Amino acid sequence: MLQSSKYVVRESFTNRIMSLGFAVLLLLLAPAGGYAQVDPGIRGGPPGAGQPFSAGLTAGDLKFFDKVGIPQFTQVESVDEDGLGPRFNLDSCAGCHIHPAVGGSSPPTNNPQVMRAPTMAPGNSVPSFLKIDGPIREVRFIRHANGTPDGGVHSIFTITGRPDSPTGCAISQPNFSNTSNMIFRIPTPVFGAGLIESITDTVIRRNLNSDPTGLKALFGITGHVNRNGNDGTVTRFGWKAQNKSLLIFASEAYNVEMGVTSEAFPNEREEDPKCATNHLAENHTDFDNGNGPADIVAFTGVMRFLDQPTPACGASGPPCSPSINNGRNLFNRIGCATCHTPSLPTGLSPIAALNQKQANLFSDLAVHNMGIGLADNVSQGNAGPDEFRTAPLWGLGQRAFFLHDGRTKDLLQAIGAHDSPGSEADGVIDTFRLLLSPSQKQDILNFLRSL
Repeated sequence: MLQSSKYVVRESFTNRIMSLGFAVLLLLLAPAGGYAQVDPGIRGGPPGAGQPFSAGLTAGDLKFFDKVGIPQFTQVESVDEDGLGPRFNLDSCAGCHIHPAVGGSSPPTNNPQVMRAPTMAPGNSVPSFLKIDGPIREVRFIRHANGTPDGGVHSIFTITGRPDSPTGCAISQPNFSNTSNMIFRIPTPVFGAGLIESITDTVIRRNLNSDPTGLKALFGITGHVNRNGNDGTVTRFGWKAQNKSLLIFASEAYNVEMGVTSEAFPNEREEDPKCATNHLAENHTDFDNGNGPADIVAFTGVMRFLDQPTPACGASGPPCSPSINNGRNLFNRIGCATCHTPSLPTGLSPIAALNQKQANLFSDLAVHNMGIGLADNVSQGNAGPDEFRTAPLWGLGQRAFFLHDGRTKDLLQAIGAHDSPGSEADGVIDTFRLLLSPSQKQDILNFLRSL
């Protein structure tokens, strides 16, 4: 019988593992009488996320979170009062970061970009890539019309047709007909973002360079940090770890996703004077009203003070099932944890809730080559066209869409997508597919959905 080249490559990989005497993998093998693995889906129960830290925040911190941060984060922006547009993807932070609680990501259905379009963008059409049961998306064009690299965000909607749009504003939506020139990004959850910001560069670099089990060397897992071009420090927010801090992350999103300028991003992206009529920095520190903080500071406070997601079971809850416990062990032993580092410590912080704590993020915050199957042909910082930050897995149990573009709701498919030519994860995924029984694979899926 003829064998496909892919099968031959995997058979060779398996033989190499066996010849190395990698006994720990042999111990993973179980009787073949398992069951077909399936993604358990979004777990029930309380969100386990969306609340501020229960300890370590001052009364002032909590007052800012409740009275300033959350109201601004959930506010629906307008054109005449807040500076929405002239191009935008949605009209509030919480519109994108909503599931399973404020601070999360796309809801499993009732996509707000589709649901809200008739009122927030009445002069626009909903592009075919937005579905009522699909993820919230932003669009990037791979190349400009002249063939040169683009990579920038092209906002989906415009303020044309809104009752608060300036007189004479009639800009049109971008041409979204060439789907081969588009790539998508979905919102990243911001739970526990203050902990991520508080992890030192040294901890991130040392963790990336450590290999106590030898699995990184065995599987050829390297990766590298993304860095700020000016001071060389480690950047860590965004799908390619392209943003340095929560303030920059919030400011860029305010400008790119909602079209609102600020002290950090003071210039309009749309040059049409009939549409971009507001003055420089539409939102800024209110020096005439008690130095009221700019919206970007309020957004930053929400992200900084949101606690990390709570798993469904374990130290912080009821005991985990034998399947989940076994899945956790397998997750570590087959190499998933070489990139999805279960926990990293934070450094010193003036905020007690962030000071020398454990961030149970399941990420090394580095970028890795994910192969041609996931490549988006966009470079950001020193993250290349096929590189992405290791996605933090905390809160995954209640996440509806996976991978940078939300291409699947199925966790098993998301795992499989890590396996493509050039991907650093190839060896780990081949181990998952070839050396684990169906019931062991199911244990890993059950463990991930418990997070």
